[in-house]
Amino acid sequence: MGYARKVGWVTAGLVIGAGACYCIYRLARGRKQNKEKMAEGGPGDVDDVGDCPGARYNDWSDDDDNSESKGIVWYPPWARIGTEAGTRARARARARATRARRAVQKRASPNSDDTILSPQELQKVLCLVEMSEKPYILEAALIALGNNAAYAFNRDIIRDLGGLPIVAKILNTRDPIVKEKALIVLNNLSVNAENQRRLKIYMNQVCDDTITSRLNSSVQLAGLRLLTNMTVTNEYQHMLANSISDFFRLFSAGNEETKFQVLKLLLNLAENPAMTRELLRAQVPSSLGSLFNKKENKEVILKLLVVFENINDNFKWEENEPTQSQFSQGSLFFFLKEFQVCADKILGIESHHDFLVKVKVGKFMAKLAEHMFPNSQD
Repeated sequence: MGYARKVGWVTAGLVIGAGACYCIYRLARGRKQNKEKMAEGGPGDVDDVGDCPGARYNDWSDDDDNSESKGIVWYPPWARIGTEAGTRARARARARATRARRAVQKRASPNSDDTILSPQELQKVLCLVEMSEKPYILEAALIALGNNAAYAFNRDIIRDLGGLPIVAKILNTRDPIVKEKALIVLNNLSVNAENQRRLKIYMNQVCDDTITSRLNSSVQLAGLRLLTNMTVTNEYQHMLANSISDFFRLFSAGNEETKFQVLKLLLNLAENPAMTRELLRAQVPSSLGSLFNKKENKEVILKLLVVFENINDNFKWEENEPTQSQFSQGSLFFFLKEFQVCADKILGIESHHDFLVKVKVGKFMAKLAEHMFPNSQD
């Protein structure tokens, strides 16, 4: 009887261990599949929701695309590092683990994409996110959710399973890797009108975390991407009105990648006439004018000019002339006014080596003088 009980315990342990290894393998394997399907700049699945055009992509990077080498391998006790026998034993263990993973994969889903989880599997992953406190488990589970949230049909399923508040709760973590993955999941889920309506309650928290995060960090970039998605429509842009000055600060101080991401957000805001006054009220750093020089990336200058042109086009001089006193010194309003009046701040770009930049600046200055500050010509 004792022997049978021992055999039963061993068998149960093997079954549970195999199931756990397979689940972890499926979560980890999604990194490679995600990169192949959702490479940034390529086509992706988009919800047909009218106000949410354009695809959004996962943007985490992998140092090594070979997911099989990242799997969990159990080494025997005698496979010590640094010994010849240990090296051979570890190589044999890795080979056995690889063969086992391939066999399990073939039996489990011979003709299907292993990264697309069923609703039942998504529910289990959400339970992992909700119950686990281990960073490496949370990271693997969030990567799996991010992969599946890249598909339009899964965004509704994850929402119906209560996944939005579960993932949003992870934003309170102090682990930057886990927080970044949670922001990526929410970013993919936000390409959906109903999801946006439910995610709007977290916009202030995401905005605060983005502004206070380490400059140019992955968490900051992920937060900016989520805020950009949430401002594709005009419905929730007003929630960022008090943070526009901080976005200009990030734009001036950040690296090239941060600058481009902030510009995408500012472009969304500048296209909305209702946000023109809030943009002009924003305090901008004095270093903003120094961006117009030969050393700055041409695309950064051109996109910034587009932001200014949209603001200029939406500004109604006749309606706003009596209220100019509401704009304080150091605001974007006075920056644009000096941009046109103080020629010495623009002379540096007049000798810019790029002809397109010179043409764009010349046209913008003419429009600025004609439309926004007509009286300044006197």
